[in-house]
Amino acid sequence: MSAKMVDVSGKPDVFREAVAMGCIKLRKETIDRIRSGGVEKGDVLTASSIVAISSAKLAHILLPFCHPIKIDYVEPRIWLEDERLCIEVLVKARERTGAEMEALTAVSIALLNVWDMVKKYEKNENGQYPYTAIEFIRVVEKLKKDVEKY
Repeated sequence: MSAKMVDVSGKPDVFREAVAMGCIKLRKETIDRIRSGGVEKGDVLTASSIVAISSAKLAHILLPFCHPIKIDYVEPRIWLEDERLCIEVLVKARERTGAEMEALTAVSIALLNVWDMVKKYEKNENGQYPYTAIEFIRVVEKLKKDVEKY
């Protein structure tokens, strides 16, 4: 058995865009606390946006078969539902490979950041998380275009 990085040296640079999203299921009381700015660790939405941007740039460090790419743009969008916080991240790059793993990494780590920031409010009397769950992480869209046409 072996493991290796895929050789992309013969591929041309193309414009790549990927959108990934996911949600974290939270207690309604926790969502209300996020809305009102009452989370002890700070502004969950701002912090998670920063984490998403930073995490997109780290995909190749966290995933050993992922190539480092020059990211042109990362745009996180976060919204609250009744019992969920959802994050969507757009990543743009002009590269031989990439964008979707960067977007997925950004969403995943940003959702973990949310969990970390609100875990105090999600625990039950036994210190467990019976309601909290990260859900639906997926690539929503992936585009590739010739760089000259972009």
